[in-house]
Amino acid sequence: MATDQVPPIADEIPTPVPEAAAVAGDDDAVHAADRGYAEPVVDVAALRSLLDGRYREVRDLVRANLAEHAQVLLDAEQMTTSEFRDRVRDVVVMMAESGQTGMGFPTEHGGGGDIGASVAAFETLAYGDLSVLVKVGVQFGLFGGAILQLGTQHHHDAYLADLVTGRTMGCFAMTETGHGSNVQALGTVATYDAEAQEFVITTPDDVSRKDYIGNAAAHAELAVVFAQLEVPSEEGVERHGVHAFVVPIREGGRVLDGVRIEDCGPKMGLDGVDNGRLWFDHVRVPRTALLNQFAEVTPEGRYLSPIDNPNKRFFTMLGTLVQGRVCVGGAGINAAKVALTIATRYADRRRQFEAVSPDEEQVLLDYGMHQRRLLPLLARTYALHFAQEVVAGQLHEVFSGPGPTEPGSDEHARRMLESRAAGTKALGTWHATRTIQECREACGGAGYLSENRFAALKADTDVFTTFEGDNHVLLQLVAKGLLTDYAGEFEDMDQLGMARFVAGLAVETVVERTAVHKLVQSVRDLLPGGDRWDQEAGLLDPAYQLAMLRFREEHMIGGVARRLKRGIDQGANPGAVFSRVQDHVIAAARAHTERLVLEAFVAKVAALPDGDLKVALNLLCDLHALATIEADRAWFMEHGRLSSARSKAISREVNALCRKVRPLAVDLVDAFGVPEEMLRSEELIG
Repeated sequence: MATDQVPPIADEIPTPVPEAAAVAGDDDAVHAADRGYAEPVVDVAALRSLLDGRYREVRDLVRANLAEHAQVLLDAEQMTTSEFRDRVRDVVVMMAESGQTGMGFPTEHGGGGDIGASVAAFETLAYGDLSVLVKVGVQFGLFGGAILQLGTQHHHDAYLADLVTGRTMGCFAMTETGHGSNVQALGTVATYDAEAQEFVITTPDDVSRKDYIGNAAAHAELAVVFAQLEVPSEEGVERHGVHAFVVPIREGGRVLDGVRIEDCGPKMGLDGVDNGRLWFDHVRVPRTALLNQFAEVTPEGRYLSPIDNPNKRFFTMLGTLVQGRVCVGGAGINAAKVALTIATRYADRRRQFEAVSPDEEQVLLDYGMHQRRLLPLLARTYALHFAQEVVAGQLHEVFSGPGPTEPGSDEHARRMLESRAAGTKALGTWHATRTIQECREACGGAGYLSENRFAALKADTDVFTTFEGDNHVLLQLVAKGLLTDYAGEFEDMDQLGMARFVAGLAVETVVERTAVHKLVQSVRDLLPGGDRWDQEAGLLDPAYQLAMLRFREEHMIGGVARRLKRGIDQGANPGAVFSRVQDHVIAAARAHTERLVLEAFVAKVAALPDGDLKVALNLLCDLHALATIEADRAWFMEHGRLSSARSKAISREVNALCRKVRPLAVDLVDAFGVPEEMLRSEELIG
């Protein structure tokens, strides 16, 4: 297989135009004035400390454990599926013994009592084998998180200590073959038998079987099963919606009576995770098996809940499980860091063609096109890292405070967290997919070899765009909040309910109530020069960059509201109207999240003291901002925010920023702190 590439044509090197010319509006000459950066020297240790943040010791503990178990990367290629599944389980149990997987659980049950630390540990696991990461996520995030957040003291005392140490393995049985994202429509039924004081768990048909359930095929002894709760009454049967139950499925390795388990079979990746299907044939569990944080069934069969509205109860229950969404987004971003570390180091040493010297071939990273391929992705990875830092911090604050039904609970903060987590997860996992592919190609044939990790990275992260919610569905959740500023009567609605609600609002009211106007002020206050977005602003002015993204966001939100209102006013079916404008809904939510990502980066840089580190991150921030605008230049030009000359100037500036970042590139990826043992190939990266 050939690894040679056609050398790229050298990109144009523009002559910088004085800022006065740009301000004068000379569109043919508009080019942002150079900030006068001297080439900074990156202190890798200081930058790594900044990236690791308050949990640097936690991240270093995970790095050390990854290095200790580096053999698992080779095991993934050499073992049979069954052997590798057992190997991954053993690694997860050994990690549990070190305490790194239980940091989010209460100290009285053997945990660390720190939600933020648990997120940091999980994200860092993405530097290693991703079957280990997902197995940890299933055991401690999904299964353990459901018992912690949906259960009460009885369940905590009964299960947490054993699951935290890995002595009891479990699974999270929510998704069904016929019902994925639409959790409210699950078909599995849990019927209460008052005489026996038991729930009877039943799978009524094959579309209601639990599917794709991690840990189910081989290792789980318990399952948290989500089912429609039915309570008999004098009038017949009362349905109270989806609730969660702890259901034993194995004992001593034997599948229990009434439970049927089937392996999902070969997958694209994650061979160390035993995904399975579950059926329940009138399986009986005690009344106390109901995870009753938000609802209770009394011994005589009376249904009680502190939340009267069933929709609000359901969404409150799901909202407590948002940590998984935050963690998957962070894992995707960290997987992208591994790919960039490998590809950037390779590009800094692999030579090809005598482009500038007749005596020596040029390294790949000195070619303008290679810089264009990798360095904007590097800048976006930094941007997403700081955006993930924000959402992880919000998660820690919200879940360290009162629960959703307790006095003092901040409902608005919870809704903000859910929306931001959804958007960041979507952008982070899409970014991982794109980055890993580009990095694989940038390494030529060497990138196709399994030992250089791209095969596993591609296969194992592909499902991240589906884990914890399909990304397009998650962005609809983001848009829902944007349209109504998280109005309580709106946030618990499905798509049809959302469309009907909008039908009753004036368009002006919808737009005025968007969260955009409330969220921008804190970052705006950090910026010199005010909120300037006009055509004469300097391209490297963060106020200009942010205002461009704010304009796009607000324009898109208003457009969605107008389209919904117009269609419904014309008498069309609300569901059909919503379906027709879904592309606009997704675009608005994506624009909103991209603005939040840039704000997080700008705020992080603004808070740094003057020095080389700030200069280096400013370069990356500018590169990310302008590359984002450039990627959607057609929209900005269609809507009068870019002239063709200014659009060309942005492209020239992106090229110039790539050249400035190039000498720092290896230091910037080394600061991610991916353990050398996780990079594997000495031949590829030195």
